[in-house]
Amino acid sequence: MNKSVTFVIPVLNEIKTLPFVLEKLNKIKYQMSSEYKIEILVSDNGSTDGSQDLAKNFGARVEHCNVKGYGSALDSGIRLAQGEIIVFADADDTYDFLEAPNLIQKIFDTDSDMVIGSRLDGKIHPGAMPFLHRYLGTPVINFLINFLFGKKSKIRDANSGFRCLKKSSYLNWNITSSGMEFASELLIKSLISDAKIEHVPVSLYPDKPGRTPHLKTWRDGMRHLLRILFYAPYFFQKVGFGLLLFSITNLCIGLYAGRIVDINGVRFYGEHSLLLFSFLSILGITIWNSGLLIATKQKEAIGIYEKILHWQEDRLFFVIISGLGIITIFFTYLWFLWYKNNFVFLNFQRELVVISTFSIVLFLFGFNALTAHIIKRD
Repeated sequence: MNKSVTFVIPVLNEIKTLPFVLEKLNKIKYQMSSEYKIEILVSDNGSTDGSQDLAKNFGARVEHCNVKGYGSALDSGIRLAQGEIIVFADADDTYDFLEAPNLIQKIFDTDSDMVIGSRLDGKIHPGAMPFLHRYLGTPVINFLINFLFGKKSKIRDANSGFRCLKKSSYLNWNITSSGMEFASELLIKSLISDAKIEHVPVSLYPDKPGRTPHLKTWRDGMRHLLRILFYAPYFFQKVGFGLLLFSITNLCIGLYAGRIVDINGVRFYGEHSLLLFSFLSILGITIWNSGLLIATKQKEAIGIYEKILHWQEDRLFFVIISGLGIITIFFTYLWFLWYKNNFVFLNFQRELVVISTFSIVLFLFGFNALTAHIIKRD
């Protein structure tokens, strides 16, 4: 492995804090120059405060990224870097770059694809991480990424912005996010690729006085969530199908039981129970359909989604027509029951709930299958 390292710093108007960062990086460059070829690259995202000139005065290489966003600046900097090993962190001096040698040593010692600087395993100084970030945002993102993608490796600090990685591995992951959600996509793509990931404890310090953070808690948190779910259509497939199967089964039991079942004083399968299972059935098919639509944007769909998205147009047509035919038969049957009662008295509420639910489920499935094939043509 070529021992060349590039420190990539994404910058947007960071003149107040950038000197602290560059002083530390120059110190590291001096200390490690005998063993490593060190490059300091500032990926500027359109600063108007003179950050570019300041970086050049410190001897850093400055490259411009015209596409706005934290992810865009990092991606551009990593691709332009000369080093085979990339270390990146923010320009706000909340991460201590003097700890970077620990990450570099770890990636060489373990031959990992990526080393994450874990704040949760290190020292979080007072005021450095807001309560919601520490006890809600980061744990939730950790859980979702590990639950959905962490088959072989587990992430301990998903929102850490202090990471070290092999450039060759990064290029294979094809990261596309332009904003803060870049951090989550990087983890997801590496986990999907069965990358070897290690962690090193790092410190986190509060923002310098007078600096305005770029991070927007709720906006960026939602971006992370959407990016995570974008790569997990199979999650919608499993949850949606499980809920639909459970609800439809109970609807059928309620219809054929024909009476209320009393279990230890709790009454089941009355009309209110059937309405609840009807609602859950519709919720289940809606969740399942969401996964189908998400799958249209994936290179490789899985399971039943893959089969549906590869239907020929004639099969899609006949599936939709068959569904509409079954719905017509259902309601013709209801009309017939009403006809037998001389169009006066309706006494088949159970049948109405079950048939309406099946019809809505069939319609939503057919409509979304059609929509998925329309989207697929983009």
